[in-house]
Amino acid sequence: MSTNDWIQIAVYFVVLLALVKPVGSYMALVFDDSPNRVTRFGARVERVVYRLSGVDPRQDMSWKTYALAMLCFNVMGMLAVYLLQRAQAWLPFNPEHMGAITPDSAMNTAISFATNTNWQGYGGESTMSYFTQAVGLCVQNFLSAATGIAVLVAVIRGFVRKGAAALGNFWVDLTRATLYVLLPFSLLLALLLVSQGVVQNVRPYEHATTVQAVTYEEPVKDANGNPVVDAGGKPVTRPVTTQEQVLPMGPAASQVAIKMLGTNGGGFFNANSAHPYENPTPLSNFLEMLGMILIPASLCYTFGRMVGDRRQGWAILATMLFIFVPLLVGLVSAEQAGNPAFHGLAIDAHASASQSGGNMEGKETRFGIVSSGLFAALTTAASCGAVNAMHDSLTPLGGLVPMWLMQLGEVIFGGVGSGLYGMLAFAVVAVFIAGLMVGRTPEYLGKKIEAHEMKMASLAVLLPCALVVIGTAVAVMSPAGVAGVANPGAHGFSEMLYAVSSASNNNGSAFGGLSANTPFWNTLLGICMYFARYPLAIAMLAMAGSLAAKRHVPPSAGTLPTHTPLFVVLLACVVIVVGALTFLPALALGPIAEHLMSSTGH
Repeated sequence: MSTNDWIQIAVYFVVLLALVKPVGSYMALVFDDSPNRVTRFGARVERVVYRLSGVDPRQDMSWKTYALAMLCFNVMGMLAVYLLQRAQAWLPFNPEHMGAITPDSAMNTAISFATNTNWQGYGGESTMSYFTQAVGLCVQNFLSAATGIAVLVAVIRGFVRKGAAALGNFWVDLTRATLYVLLPFSLLLALLLVSQGVVQNVRPYEHATTVQAVTYEEPVKDANGNPVVDAGGKPVTRPVTTQEQVLPMGPAASQVAIKMLGTNGGGFFNANSAHPYENPTPLSNFLEMLGMILIPASLCYTFGRMVGDRRQGWAILATMLFIFVPLLVGLVSAEQAGNPAFHGLAIDAHASASQSGGNMEGKETRFGIVSSGLFAALTTAASCGAVNAMHDSLTPLGGLVPMWLMQLGEVIFGGVGSGLYGMLAFAVVAVFIAGLMVGRTPEYLGKKIEAHEMKMASLAVLLPCALVVIGTAVAVMSPAGVAGVANPGAHGFSEMLYAVSSASNNNGSAFGGLSANTPFWNTLLGICMYFARYPLAIAMLAMAGSLAAKRHVPPSAGTLPTHTPLFVVLLACVVIVVGALTFLPALALGPIAEHLMSSTGH
């Protein structure tokens, strides 16, 4: 890596870390139980929302009531998005006359956006109307992110409260996360993106005449405008020659802003943030990368403020960086080195082949390898899923990094709220292991960690792992699953493993090359997305309810300090060991095997 590469990475993290404390402090005030200057500012709007919704903001909820409210609200959101897709042909703001979405695709997309996964088996500009994008998908971008933050705040209250039977009010937490955090931040980012050229309109698509005729393969569509697939699940295409180029329009900037800040990742256009209308300049690229991590990283500081010890928040953030930075350097270094298949391949008696300047396959020249590599690592660490380069074109070892970042449980930053409460589950496991080493009951933040807490934390840690390995096994053994693979061998296996890892960790990015918009894949990935989100959140709420009922235990000489470098290393090791033990065999069959074969010229 060159000096310029290190400078680009360093500038990003300097800006990010400079914003963590002010943004984290602001969010701590938003969710403070006592009135303050932030919540007083929007109190009138809050009161109107509660009055219209019939909500009593003073009513505290037990963990069961909180979980039930969260689950019912999200299921209703799924149903609304499903119906919008099925009825979009008859709804307004559809200038391109998009047809109704097929039932299996509509189901998959509804679950995807409600669970904050935003896996997309469709092309946005050729499938979804403006109405569906704005009223259905964009709204769920806000609400799914706000749900994650609300659950995190309830989990934090479980550590803070003493002898309590309640964790707060879900509707208040949801409203405040949306009103005070996501809406103003998204408005600011959307305006900045519009200034860089990201489109924001409701005009019909533009048509331009090209200088030369172009021949390409066009997907065949049925009467409803949906792609036709063959028996193997692959899209049916036909050759088309044209001198007309269609330029898609739409309210993209507003959706791009929340897709980043809410770690949603769903692209308005099919190429996502590699599309120049979503991400036109290096500055817009930097802002989008910053948006992905800003709230998850700042929530670590919010956590420290709410538990009354800022060092706890810094320790969690340090653990995330301790794991993330080496993996980022490994990804960028692998892409700078180029495809190993070219190394040592003789061209003549005096030279060998190589990729000049590194592996630029699948990347935008306006971003280059470092920005593309940083974006790929951030989006899979942050449970975002947006892409500015095609991950299918990464080198084998370069592609291993984003895949493993997801498989670690999406806790290295992770989704807004969900990443941090996932990391807190790992922290509970870490202090339990430390307690076993010294032979005393483990404690975390003044609460004893006993059998019930360990069961819930273990469920939260192991459930995504189980979904990945079981889901991949089902896909590999099913003819309908294998039929969608475009590439044979190890890379084809990596495509399936990546897809199930992405769905089972609520990420949403894809390796590409996999025809996943089929009844089999839509159903399998929909199941993975649903069970990776809600059982995990309910387990964390159950653990928080148990902790809130306990009394505070004063620290003693035998208490493990959880704000020290020693604990940071212990926590990082627990996260890495769980990921390594679970996924090393699968990774050995995919990217590792592909790297070894490529290195030997296969």
